[in-house]
Formats: sequence, structure tokens, C-alpha cells
Amino acid sequence: MDRPQRTIEHGFTLIELLIAMAISLIVLTSISSAFIIQRKAYNLEEQKTEMIQTARAAMDLISSEVKMAGYHHWDQTFTPLLQTTDSTTAPTTYVGMLYDDVNDPPKLGIKADLNSDGNTAGANEEIVYDYDSTDKQIDRDTGGGGQPFAENIEDFSFRYFGHNYDAATESVVDDEITSSLEQERIRVIEITIIARTADPDPNYTDPTHGDGYRRYTLTSYITPPNLRN
Repeated sequence: MDRPQRTIEHGFTLIELLIAMAISLIVLTSISSAFIIQRKAYNLEEQKTEMIQTARAAMDLISSEVKMAGYHHWDQTFTPLLQTTDSTTAPTTYVGMLYDDVNDPPKLGIKADLNSDGNTAGANEEIVYDYDSTDKQIDRDTGGGGQPFAENIEDFSFRYFGHNYDAATESVVDDEITSSLEQERIRVIEITIIARTADPDPNYTDPTHGDGYRRYTLTSYITPPNLRN
């Protein structure tokens, strides 16, 4: 007599299900953690790249405009048609760099007679760069008021130098200009821009400032070709 056949059903026990869920949770947590770490690293590199590009772009434009300082028309006998040696008695006909010993922080001023009309009252003939320490940005003013020029700037500073002939060494040496009374002697400008990331990095502490911002320092020395040697 044949016995009835039994159907054996295979399944998972409760313990097996719990183990599978635990393993799946560990895998998902690992993947999520890796994604978050990768995303943070990407954001940090993106901010660092933007910081460097901001500093370099700002320096490039400032340098190109500083090189225009002192531009004016000369006649065929090489006589200057614009006053270049007295910025106090003839401010509207002075071309060159402006030394600011009034404002704190000081402003970077440039004057040039771009349209060769004998004065510096035209558009873009006087350009002023001003650092806003509150908003951490550099403003640029061409006569209509300051406009934001570069953001996330930690510091914007500059120094001026003139040429003096040293008879003892029979050579030309640079001496630092520290007064507006000597701004006509400015021949070399040292400009320093310190940019920083837009947001702080929670995993980083700046050794100097004690915060999480990463910083990039860029310094350039510019010799405007139009200024007298």
C-alpha cells in the first residue's frame, strides 16, 4: 500500500531573517558613510578650487589695471601733456598711484588719462579698490560707487616702493613709500590677497586663526610701465 507523499516547504527561520537584515543594514550604512565622506571631500575640493580661482582672477584684473597707472599722452617732443609730478595742487591732472593714508584699511587708487584729454575725469580713469572687512570682500569703484568685486577675501593689502640711486653701491634700490606726500615716487606695488573658503571645514582647524576656514595667499609685485623711472 502506497504511503501519501509529503510536501516539504523550505523557508527562513526568524533568526536567519534577523541576521540577513543586520547584514543588509551594515552594508547600507557602509555605503551611505562612504557616499557622505566622498561628498564632503568633493565639496571641500570644490571650495578650495573656487578660493584659488577667486584670488587669481582678482589679482589678474587688479594687476592689469595697476599697469595702466600713469598712462597719458606725450607729444612728438616727448613732453608730457599731463601733470604727473604734483598730485596735491593738480589732482584732476595727476596720473599715477594714489597713496591712501586716511582710510583704515587703506584703499588702492589708480589714475590714468585713458582718453588723452588732459585730465582724469573720464570713465574708468580713476579706479579705487577697497577692502570690506565686515563682508569679507573687495569692492571696486570707477566713479559710481563701490561694487562687489571679489568675495570670501580674508585680507587685501599692498605696499609701495620707489626707486633711489645708491651712490655707494652705484645701483638702484627700492625704498618703501609710507606717505601720500611721496606718492609720485611710487614705481613698484606689492599686492597681497588672502582668500578663504566659503564655508568652514569641521574636520580642520587653522593653526593661526583657530577656525575651520582654509586660506590661500597670493602676492604679486607690479611695475606699471607708464610711471617714470
